[in-house]
Order: sequence, then structure tokens, then C-alpha cells
Amino acid sequence: MKSKNKKDTRLRRFFRFCRNAAILFFAISILWVLVARFVPVWITPLVYIRAIESVFDKKLPHCEKTWVSIDKISPNMVQAVIASEDNLFAQHNGFSLTAIEKAIEHNKKGKRIRGGSTISQQTAKNVFLFPQRSYVRKGLEAYYTVLIEFIWGKKRIMEVYLNVIEMGDGVYGVEAAAQKYFHTSASRLTKEQSALIAASLPNPRRYSIEKPSPYIKKRQAAILRLMRLISQPDFLDKK
Repeated sequence: MKSKNKKDTRLRRFFRFCRNAAILFFAISILWVLVARFVPVWITPLVYIRAIESVFDKKLPHCEKTWVSIDKISPNMVQAVIASEDNLFAQHNGFSLTAIEKAIEHNKKGKRIRGGSTISQQTAKNVFLFPQRSYVRKGLEAYYTVLIEFIWGKKRIMEVYLNVIEMGDGVYGVEAAAQKYFHTSASRLTKEQSALIAASLPNPRRYSIEKPSPYIKKRQAAILRLMRLISQPDFLDKK
């Protein structure tokens, strides 16, 4: 009888611990997302990973990054990443079944793998998670995607995305990319420059913006064609 009572007590403690851990996780994650709604995101897990990789490669870690508000980013850049990465960004609620289906069909036929993640999903991953592939990470990515769609909205998601995304070796965000590759500011990026940056995003450390390969030039041209079909997103007009 005493053994059974001890077992019941251990089970109750275990379930109480799990409940408290879940409550703590939800509280911290929601608070984190709320803070990031208003505060610039200066550091992401990927920045730490790249710094550690540099140390192991016996190189000095470096990070070129300048935060700018979306009002100081050229609409051309916004159009370019929507055309390249997520042409339904303004319409979906964080997830796009259409994009996933297209990615599956593309990957069956082509040699280059295409992902089905939306800009919202990529932002959630870049800001809150490590980039390793696993079902746990994908589940957490979906959770954070729902949170940022609800708490941040499209304009803030795009602003954070364009400020934290990797755009070269040690280069993070569109302002740093504009300064490094075109000696201009993010607000003055042309359609051609924006499309070239967007063309490299699947693998910005492999695909050079300074010396674009024929493949990247072809992607740039395709993105420019799509940009002509995309009007300025309504969320850019919202204050």
C-alpha cells in the first residue's frame, strides 16, 4: 500500500513538474515575442553559430549589421523578397500549403532543393531557434510563427526578416548588404540590386552577390519579372 502511495506521489510530482515547465515555457516565449515586437533584434542564434564556426576555422569572427526601420528600406527590396521567397506573404497567416506543394513538386523534378517555408516561418526560425533540421524544431517554428503573425503583424515580420537574414559571410540584414555590395543605403536600393540580393538568399555564403554566377543572374532576371507583377504590399502603408 505504501509502495503504491509513493508511486502515486512521484507521478503527481512528475505531472506537476511538466505542467509548471509548460507554463513557464509559454510565459517566457510570449514575453520574448512581445519584447521583440518593439525592440531591434541585434543578435540571433545563427550569429553565434557563425562566430563559433569562425573560431574553429581559426578565423576572427566578424558581424556586419546595422538595424534600420522598414520605412528606411526600399520597397524594391520588399518586393524582391516577396517575389523570390514568398509571393503569398501578404495573404497567408504564416503558412502556405501552395508553397509547400510547389516545393514538393519542384524537388521531385529538379536537382536544387527548394524549401516551402514562408517568410514568417523563416523569421521565426532565424530569431528564436537554431537552424538544425528536426521535427522538434519544425514544431517550435510553427508555434513561433503563429505568435509573430498574431503579435507582430506583416509589417514587423518583414522588418525583422530584412534586418536579421544572412546576406553573405558575416553580413546580416539589408542595410549591411547594401553598404557592402553596392556602397549605398537600403533605402536607395534599385530593383536590379534588390533582385540580386534576393537571388542569393537560398545560400548567401555560396552564391556571390559581388560576382554573380550565370545561375544567380538567371534568378535575378526571373525575380525582376515577378516584381513587375507585384504591387506594393498594403502593410507598408500602415503606421
